[in-house]
Amino acid sequence: MARQTRSGQSLADFAQGRLTRLILDRELAAGTTIVEERLALSLDISRTPLREALARMEAEGLVVKSGGRSYQVRLVTAPEFFQSMRVRELLEREIVQVSVPYLPRDALDALRARIAALVPGQGDSHLYWQADDALHSLFPAHCDNPVMAGVVHDMRITARLFEASNPFGRAQADQREHLAILDAAIATDASAAGRAMARHIRNLQQDVMKSLRHGTGARAARLAAETATP
Repeated sequence: MARQTRSGQSLADFAQGRLTRLILDRELAAGTTIVEERLALSLDISRTPLREALARMEAEGLVVKSGGRSYQVRLVTAPEFFQSMRVRELLEREIVQVSVPYLPRDALDALRARIAALVPGQGDSHLYWQADDALHSLFPAHCDNPVMAGVVHDMRITARLFEASNPFGRAQADQREHLAILDAAIATDASAAGRAMARHIRNLQQDVMKSLRHGTGARAARLAAETATP
């Protein structure tokens, strides 16, 4: 029987949750080699559940094998980010339009109140990521197309890894755009909600491109070069 934490969570689940948070919070940077012995010691678990967690995270696209049995935090390039965002723009618009008639009103109202209560630039950044996850997970959960939902999930991981490595400070714009999506959904205007979602994803791409082009330093120059047309 698998060992568990005091809360009843399996050690592999615990390790996966902690590692995921470390990556998305930029405490483990993209390209970082994960030293199993050191990480297992810091989490106070054995290497067996840690390896199980890493195997799951490889399947999710958060880490990649790096020769032998070691893993690295996956590095997402700018072209990969923009390509995945284009896929998301097309699919998430369709998902929103299909799912709006089936969304529970209480879930929409609760999420809207939660996002409206956020104060950009203040508070725990986790709250913003959690709200973002909640919004972009709500519609796929009700679209009755698990294949499409799975593709969007994978593309969101790609985008999240890129944004974690290159934060672009869109909290206020995201909040405004998220509320527009929810307001259209609450009004049961599926077409308007779909357009609002596509506009949100397109605006994010445009802001990221501007940030890369006008940034300074070696990292900005590298990212801008990646996005340049040959």
